[in-house]
Amino acid sequence: MALTQKAMTASERSREFLKISGQFKLGALVTEASHPLTARLSDVASSDAAAALNLLFEVDGDVLRKFREFVESGRAGEISGSVLRSLKNGGRIFFTGCGSTGRLSILLDSVWRDFWRGVEEFENRAFSVMAGGDFALIKSVEGFEDFAVFGKKQMTDLGVSNRDVVFAVTEGGETSFVIGTAWAGVEAGAKVYFVYNNPDDLLCRTVERSREVIQDPRIEKVNLTTGPMAVSGSTRLQATSIQLCVLLCVLEMAVQELVLERADMAALSNAATCRRSPKDVPAQFLAALEELHANLKSPGVRGSLAQLIALEASVYRGGGRNNYFTDHFGIDVLTDTTERSPTFCTPPFRKFDDAAAAESWAFLFVPQPETPAAWRRILKREPRCIAWSEAELRELTGVDNFSRTLETIRNIGRGELMRFKIGVDGLAQRASKPGDCAVGILSGRVEDALLSSNGFLRAQLDAARAAGARTGLIRFGGDQTEETASKNVMDRNAQSELIRVGIPVPRADFLLDGVTRVAVKLVMNALSTCVMAWLGRVMGNTMVWVVPSNLKLIDRATRYVARLTGLPYERANRLLFEVIEYVEPRMKSDRAYPPVVAMAVTRARRNCSNEAAETFLQRS
Repeated sequence: MALTQKAMTASERSREFLKISGQFKLGALVTEASHPLTARLSDVASSDAAAALNLLFEVDGDVLRKFREFVESGRAGEISGSVLRSLKNGGRIFFTGCGSTGRLSILLDSVWRDFWRGVEEFENRAFSVMAGGDFALIKSVEGFEDFAVFGKKQMTDLGVSNRDVVFAVTEGGETSFVIGTAWAGVEAGAKVYFVYNNPDDLLCRTVERSREVIQDPRIEKVNLTTGPMAVSGSTRLQATSIQLCVLLCVLEMAVQELVLERADMAALSNAATCRRSPKDVPAQFLAALEELHANLKSPGVRGSLAQLIALEASVYRGGGRNNYFTDHFGIDVLTDTTERSPTFCTPPFRKFDDAAAAESWAFLFVPQPETPAAWRRILKREPRCIAWSEAELRELTGVDNFSRTLETIRNIGRGELMRFKIGVDGLAQRASKPGDCAVGILSGRVEDALLSSNGFLRAQLDAARAAGARTGLIRFGGDQTEETASKNVMDRNAQSELIRVGIPVPRADFLLDGVTRVAVKLVMNALSTCVMAWLGRVMGNTMVWVVPSNLKLIDRATRYVARLTGLPYERANRLLFEVIEYVEPRMKSDRAYPPVVAMAVTRARRNCSNEAAETFLQRS
């Protein structure tokens, strides 16, 4: 059962969903609950962005508390030991996930490969497995996460074996695709870690497929429950933040051990900074994260970031566009901008030659001249997209889902990914104009050259200002003060205004620079969440603009409609599918469309048609 199954009417699709809804009714999970600290987030964000940022960073304190528990448990050493044994035995590391955790898996793969670049023995020993392949990094692949067999297939295609370690990462602990990757690892004899964010007893009572994994002794469980998300159900926030912290810590320990064992590792650019014993990494990582968290909550950081939030929100409200420019943090920024679309119903990234699609609110560009090289730069490898044959699909899906899945597969191949021009060759399609903005994001540790007179960020921000757009700059860490580093951007036009945001990052000298990667995630998450809350795309701390693109999200949207209207679950679901049917042609062609949940709520409250509800929402 899927969102785009056109052969059935809305009522029929609702009935089909309700038959299996028991497997996807997840409202009881902690990750779906409302966090008390952010109950009034939308009201606060609309009047005081700095105060809203404080609320979001306060909830990030839940991440620190859970990471402290993880450090004190001693499990980091145990898990890194498994990774080391696998690598020394010729094995590989697999990170699997879908949606937010899928993008997390690709980020971890990229960080690993970036450090080992040119060291053939280790560079190609990490693999990411995301539901829908690498195409899903930039645009969600509808319904893919609902099939455990797809997870198994993507793993077996990569030849997972008994020498490997598999980290199957799922925020809720119930995603079918990720569970499929875990079973594929078990069947191959690999060491499997199931990484998730809900209490064991709750998952075992609520979701059968989760219970089977949690109770299987062949699978190691890494429970990272932090509590409710800052925006209810938005697991791109604290759930994936704690997973990022834990897995980067584990990888850092393994990398340092490997560096210590190799005499030739001094040739790596930053290996000389390895001055600690690997066993000391967890405590030092925690200390650095605590310092980072205090920095983010400081009035200076929140004040400057609030200015950037006001800029982005005003640009979008006025119909303008924002271009992000970065290099080292390409995958980090891309992850946040991609996740805005399903969470807040913003137009997804637009293919360069798709004039019918809605203009993307935000886009990303990196310095590589051509898009294929830009994608390689972000991924640190060649893109891996799904290219299954019709015979393979028939075997996986059966008759009922074959046609729909075939259509999906045809639209997520490598050729389709290359239509998202994120290199310099795509700039002509997104040239800045008055009413737009451009924001540079850089690492102060390695990228100050991007601000030099002929640097990429300097050139793009200059061009944006010359075209009448407003500009901003976020700089993470580095030895120079933020004001000194960003002064170069102002040289050509001293009268222009540049919103400068300096993020102090503790100089911990970790080989993978993991604390900085966490900093980028926390800041970008807070930035985008506050912007969308300011624009009314959050009600309290509920994401009422969520796009119901899979079975879990259909359940979530149904619960929101029921909560806001007082309708029984079944009636709310039928109403939801009526609205989906109405907006579906626009959804499938990436055209702008009204929010599904808000449409359904408006219809119920005003007892009106889809057309009348859309008109009402447009006017308000």
